[in-house]
Amino acid sequence: MSDLHGAVRQAIEDFAGDLVSLSHQIHSNPEVSFEEYESAALLQQTLSDRGFAVETGVAGLETAFMASRGEGELTICYMAEYDALPDIGHACGHNIIAAAAVGAAVGLAAVSDQADVQVKVAGTPAEEGGGGKVIMLDAGAFADAHAALMVHPGPKDLAAMPTLATALFDIRYRGVAAHASAFPEHGVNALDATTVAQAAIGALRQHLAPTDRIHGIITEGGTMPQVVPAFASMRYQVRSATVESLAILEKRVRRCFEAGALASGAEVEIESVAPIYAELRADTDLTSLYVRHIDSRERRVSELTPRAQRAAGSTDMGNVSHVVPSIHPMIGIGSLPAVPHQPGFARAAASEDADQAVVDASIALALTGLDAALDESLRTRLLNRQLLPGG
Repeated sequence: MSDLHGAVRQAIEDFAGDLVSLSHQIHSNPEVSFEEYESAALLQQTLSDRGFAVETGVAGLETAFMASRGEGELTICYMAEYDALPDIGHACGHNIIAAAAVGAAVGLAAVSDQADVQVKVAGTPAEEGGGGKVIMLDAGAFADAHAALMVHPGPKDLAAMPTLATALFDIRYRGVAAHASAFPEHGVNALDATTVAQAAIGALRQHLAPTDRIHGIITEGGTMPQVVPAFASMRYQVRSATVESLAILEKRVRRCFEAGALASGAEVEIESVAPIYAELRADTDLTSLYVRHIDSRERRVSELTPRAQRAAGSTDMGNVSHVVPSIHPMIGIGSLPAVPHQPGFARAAASEDADQAVVDASIALALTGLDAALDESLRTRLLNRQLLPGG
């Protein structure tokens, strides 16, 4: 086993310069959800050059792909994300996720015959609200995966990233335009509807569970102050601890949107604009393997304190984890005081610490896959796609 571990490490260390370059190339050309054409092409070419067979356009998504190498019975799938955020680029560090997935796959593929594994890289677009993994999951893209592994960059190393289930909505109010000074009585103010809805949400916050979140923006609110706005729109996101509690919260928030229409006289349309993201269920056996190997990279995995638990986001990897044994740890890039979705985090995602994180994460993920393949009990469970209770 030590020889196989050494071969995995050597393969990744020999490839480290290319992995860092890959991370930087994606970082320097941020592409938003479902428009990651150059990033996806770069990843596909890199994997093809390393002997992977690449299938493009997976699940009908132009920027989704699946790369495979090896003929083993057990399939280990590494998840690559590469979409960026509008305006602030790779402020969630998906360039690191993509490079680490490629590095891990190349490392494990070096011993795929000895470990009896097939190694895959799933190119999954539009994590930032588009639900690429959910679309791929529903299309059967992960039907033959026995384990799904990835890391996510953050301020610190964590064994599992705290997550919440989430839903995303567009809300559109339609009123009647009028001269705001001469004939206001002829108008129905659609912007007023957003004001009432947000006030209702503000009142609702007092009665939310600590794991509930509601946040949103006004995307359109009129064109000129002297014209009563005939149209206004918002985009809102709600989050909760589980899909089940999210459904309850969603009904309460929808009533707030409807209250805006009732009070103003405007008509309202509420549309779900992305698949629901489920909460993440990290596989504890796979997580333990990852922690062992990331610790060997002279990193210290921080405890998931109540404060850290509150710093929860959402990911479409959650949906995958309900079907395939999965892990989604956090790899630290020394970004503090910057945190994800801040411009400072985007800068940190191409720093020396981030480059080291790419290599460390690649090695830890590859060795996690290797140990899972070599552990007879765990291998059998994964072959049966058996999830652990609660994860």
